[in-house]
Amino acid sequence: MIIANETDLAGMKKVSDAVALTLKEMREYACVGMSTKELDNYGGGLLDKFGAKSAPFSTYQFPGYTCISLNNEVCHGIPSADRIIQEGDLLNIDVSAELEGFWSDNGGSFIIGQDIHQQTKLIETSREILKKAINAIRGGFKINELGWLIESEAKKQGFKVIKNLGGHGIGRALHERPDAILNHQDRLDQRRFRKNTVVAIETFITTDSTWAVELPDGFTLVGDKGGFSVQHEHTIVVTDGLPIILTEQNGIWD
Repeated sequence: MIIANETDLAGMKKVSDAVALTLKEMREYACVGMSTKELDNYGGGLLDKFGAKSAPFSTYQFPGYTCISLNNEVCHGIPSADRIIQEGDLLNIDVSAELEGFWSDNGGSFIIGQDIHQQTKLIETSREILKKAINAIRGGFKINELGWLIESEAKKQGFKVIKNLGGHGIGRALHERPDAILNHQDRLDQRRFRKNTVVAIETFITTDSTWAVELPDGFTLVGDKGGFSVQHEHTIVVTDGLPIILTEQNGIWD
């Protein structure tokens, strides 16, 4: 989506506040012993209070209001009453929604309770890479240079990236052009970010895997070589200077 006027910007801010605050409150609500379905239902109730509709449910008939992934799951984990959050779990929540014709998307990973699996560094690396990546984006900046930045920063810290997933355009639908804003450099990709474009920028940082593989449930993606995986995401507006971070209220950088 291209922001054409103040009405567009106001609409994107409204839906982005809804998904950002839902994500923040879900993170604060999550605890050991809770099922991922209970957490998802809580998130669904928050979206409903904002008047927003779950984007994955509306678009793909996803069996939940939000995507909740654990440990080795890269993304799109299905909430379930049988999945009980354990001490030390690496939990990712991805919240996207539609409100009054506008769509926004954000996500974050965090540890429940004590870091018994020693994955704080992985989370902190992903958060910092997302910040560096977003701060580098300007109108005219090459999309593949962003991929190079994300992967090179991950390697510096001893981590890998998922190469078949990435960010995407958003605004009037959940997924728009530019698609495939990847976490590595595709030298054949000569596209550039355009000023006033709305995009969702995502980091997929891992300990072992470089490829996401779909499970038989048709939604959940896991790493091809196991290990832990984290994701952080903001929806932004590209400008000539620093981007406007529409989902800043989610607090994933706090």
